[in-house]
Amino acid sequence: MNMKRLVFNILILACGILPCPAHTFEWTLEKPDTLIGKYEKRIYNYHKRWHNLIPTHTVLQYAGSVGAVSIGAGWDYGKRNQWETTMMFGYLPKYNSDKSKITFTLKQNYTPWSLPLKRNQLTVEPLTCGMFFNTIFSDEFWVEEPERYPKGYYKFSTRIRTHLFIGQRLTHHFKGKNKRHKSITAYYELNTCDFYLVSLFTNPDYLNLTDILHIGFGIKFQIF
Repeated sequence: MNMKRLVFNILILACGILPCPAHTFEWTLEKPDTLIGKYEKRIYNYHKRWHNLIPTHTVLQYAGSVGAVSIGAGWDYGKRNQWETTMMFGYLPKYNSDKSKITFTLKQNYTPWSLPLKRNQLTVEPLTCGMFFNTIFSDEFWVEEPERYPKGYYKFSTRIRTHLFIGQRLTHHFKGKNKRHKSITAYYELNTCDFYLVSLFTNPDYLNLTDILHIGFGIKFQIF
């Protein structure tokens, strides 16, 4: 299976096209009141470790420095699920290059506040913030500076970019037993990367804040 086919299959899952009603599976893992012996404790801990690896959400995003379109899955955690870690694959059309490319992004998000609206069926998150690391699968980009350049000529890797972002969200919570997802969230984010920030401070006469900001729009599907 090639990379483009893999990304297409993940896109189908992320969009919820395949039937997976929320009530079909019981994902909760509760510790029994009494564990008889060491074997039962070991089995419980074994199941618990694997249970924690199950993604709790999927995302579909347009633009935002991670590809023209990107898809992925991740985990929510914290007392209020205010922390998120998401892994995403993106598709980058060839534009003026020879071929299209695939990107990979590791993203960490923090949401400090969640304000309920309309009998808790809607919530607004006025601030989300975080960082992500993005890379492109292509031989045209490199991590260490090639020998054909003078030492120190390029101070940044062209393959890996570190980004900071802020944004806002609006979430709709589904009710009833026949729901396909726990909730769905629409969001937008503004981001910039390490290279742009350094360029802004070293060339303030040629760049301003609007030159280094990129915007992305996305949908998050909360599974449980």
